[in-house]
Amino acid sequence: MAEWQKSDWRAKPRVQMPEYTDEAALKAVEAKLASYPPLVFAGEARRLKAQLGAASRGEAFLLQGGDCAESFEQFSADGIRDTFKVMLQMAMVLTYGAKVPVVKVGRMAGQFAKPRSAPTETLDGIELPSYRGDIINDLAFTPESRIPDPSKMLQAYTQAAATLNLLRAFSTGGYADVHQVHSWTLGFTEGEKAAKYRDLANRISDTLDFMKAAGVTSDRLHSLQTVDFYTSHESLLLEYEEALTRMDSTSGKWLAGSGHMIWIGDRTRQPDGAHVEFARGVQNPVGLKCGPTTTAEDLKVLMEKLNPENEAGRLTLIARFGAGSVGDHLPRLIKAVQEEGANVLWTCDPMHGNTIKSATGYKTRPFDSVLREVREFFGVHKAEGTIPGGVHFEMTGQDVTECTGGVRAVTEEDLSARYHTACDPRLNASQSLELAFLVAEELSNRDQVATAAAV
Repeated sequence: MAEWQKSDWRAKPRVQMPEYTDEAALKAVEAKLASYPPLVFAGEARRLKAQLGAASRGEAFLLQGGDCAESFEQFSADGIRDTFKVMLQMAMVLTYGAKVPVVKVGRMAGQFAKPRSAPTETLDGIELPSYRGDIINDLAFTPESRIPDPSKMLQAYTQAAATLNLLRAFSTGGYADVHQVHSWTLGFTEGEKAAKYRDLANRISDTLDFMKAAGVTSDRLHSLQTVDFYTSHESLLLEYEEALTRMDSTSGKWLAGSGHMIWIGDRTRQPDGAHVEFARGVQNPVGLKCGPTTTAEDLKVLMEKLNPENEAGRLTLIARFGAGSVGDHLPRLIKAVQEEGANVLWTCDPMHGNTIKSATGYKTRPFDSVLREVREFFGVHKAEGTIPGGVHFEMTGQDVTECTGGVRAVTEEDLSARYHTACDPRLNASQSLELAFLVAEELSNRDQVATAAAV
């Protein structure tokens, strides 16, 4: 990639990006960002790539989750802590089910921009540009709020830096102690409705008790107190991405300094487009959303562009088809990967294909549909003899009411109680943890089948 330059995307067709009206203000912001320290470092990105490579071989499992779109207004230490906490709980349950390490990647510290299905929206007969995330414009439905403002990139950087600082403290300061995490999870399994998850929780307790009896404690083994936690986001706003891209002095390769992992959305994956051009040149692990319109030929071209050296852990394919449609699309894409002999990590995003509008007018996602798509994803990989390597959820640690269903049985009538998302509906803490228990069952069943086949 010696010939690649971080500004090359500017010569390519661009979609889902704002047109800034004040060119001088934009250039000033880009220059200021370019002088700031990167948010992540090359060694961290390389370590994540190695761990994702292990997941692609079935030696680890990827848990990727967090906000649909991070908000400036809702930014708080408690919000970061609560999402981090529920991801640790999910990871513990998944680790037990999969019997392999779980790679923890948050949709955090950079997930500020969102692609939209239409460039404008209409309310009470008034048409305005769509809200595209706090890094670009404001949610308020006024002409002034919807004007793209480049200075918002500086606020996004500051919030991302503060988020990363807190995540690193939580990851290494004792908050992630395995025994404490499990004590939180035991609270979830109390009560009649969660009784079906109690057996798995009790088996985890027995394992921890055995480890303690054998002298394997947090005091003696520091790794039981700490975790690796990485950040990721959709690299949608390329002016921001370019400004934070740095040359890694140890390898001579470019690094997207905005986050450990970046991904390309289903709406921005044009093989000759700006977003693919940018992502192909950085050394970070790259995700690629694959939807119903992804063709086998497009996927082959994209795999060659994004991972020309066929590195394990470099490219994650994030399947998002919708419940009931996985069997119609995933097998042909798996075949395309096999025909190319490509190293990829397959993960399931069961959120974006299952968004509906409730009778009460709210966008929501039924828990049962989310779970069904996960099970279909595992079922197809079982039939194809390939590895389902991870899951990708839009979720929060807060007690929101945005997705219906789950143990706490959120109904359509409940949606208005705590519907706080600025874009798409998220699983709440209870729904996220319940889903982790159910995915752990799928992983456990997969391992039992593999063991039986080996015998």
